[in-house]
Amino acid sequence: MKILICNVGSTSLKYQLFDMDAGEKVLCAGGAERVGAAKSLFYHKNNLTGDAVHQEAVFPTHREAICAMLEQILCGCLESLLDISCVGFKVVHAKGVTGVQYLTEDVLRAMADFNSVAPAHNPPYIAAIRQFKNLMPDTPMIGSFETAFHANMPPEAYLYPIPLELSKEHAIRRYGFHGASLEYLSTFAAKEMGREDLKLVCCHLGGSGSLCAVKDGVSIDTTMGMGLQCGVLQNNRAGDMDPYIIFHLVEECGMTLDEVKTMLQTKSGLYGLSGGVSNDLRDIQEAADNGNEDCQNAIKAYAYGIKKYIGAYAAAMGGVDAIVFGGGIGRKSDRVRALSLENLEFLGVELDADKNANANGGDDISAAGSKVRIYVVDTNEEIVVARKAKALLEQ
Repeated sequence: MKILICNVGSTSLKYQLFDMDAGEKVLCAGGAERVGAAKSLFYHKNNLTGDAVHQEAVFPTHREAICAMLEQILCGCLESLLDISCVGFKVVHAKGVTGVQYLTEDVLRAMADFNSVAPAHNPPYIAAIRQFKNLMPDTPMIGSFETAFHANMPPEAYLYPIPLELSKEHAIRRYGFHGASLEYLSTFAAKEMGREDLKLVCCHLGGSGSLCAVKDGVSIDTTMGMGLQCGVLQNNRAGDMDPYIIFHLVEECGMTLDEVKTMLQTKSGLYGLSGGVSNDLRDIQEAADNGNEDCQNAIKAYAYGIKKYIGAYAAAMGGVDAIVFGGGIGRKSDRVRALSLENLEFLGVELDADKNANANGGDDISAAGSKVRIYVVDTNEEIVVARKAKALLEQ
């Protein structure tokens, strides 16, 4: 069974083609960047032949990027696109729909109903999925919703303190995201520790990030909510903040609601706190090392928010057995990990500084006497989606 997994961004496309009957072997992988720009970038690696492509291209829309991907797949990976059993997507959000679903028009409409709370994710995904349907009309399209991992949160965790009739009528609740990554991180920890009865704090930290309290393999709370604008601050999203700041900016500071919305989505988070230096933590760390105080404070604020949620989730679960870091920042920034775990010895968290500084994916970086294990993991969201798609096809 060959399954093509695609990760769609507003200006990007990443993909992996798995042979699920050959030990989940990755036959090829690649992607497109800067879709819609004057110059785009396309890259592809055929793992069967070792051939690689890395070139500039012009992709006005995702359709052209998808066509380039399919063309490369037929150059030495597969003889026919009919060999692909399904195309799987790590879809984000839909009203009244979660879990693993065939992406019918009804499901796509449910996704569109939540465009307002996932504006950077749902519209490009819906458009790309329709392009795939046009180009591969005989191939099933399957979506694994990021909210599914959090579907069993208790009411005290998912309810918002607004009039209950509004929540029921408009499906307003905490949904949570990054489900594929958080599921992978929690499964990794359970395998490493040889137990399922664990209290875990899983930290998916990247351009977009969230933390999750996982008890006995089940998400019981998470930092993101109905949308992706809450929890720890992100690359250019604000995260947690007083909602009355919005009213103040509109009513007293002369900003329009659209201007505030754009600010919260694109000019806040690390970008905002760094004074506009960058939305990339690597750039901010470099500027901080060169004495930029705003960037120093941005890193501290980011790590401080992570630390607060670790403590909160330890309290919610009655303790913690392991803390797991994944995502681009969680995997690569030893500084963020160190600051996030600083002074948590009272919880039994003791970090080994040398292990942390030299961590590779899969490493346990906790000190020898630490009661809490600390893991750094190379998250593999694509294989999680591929396995779920395979299971749905086999039902």
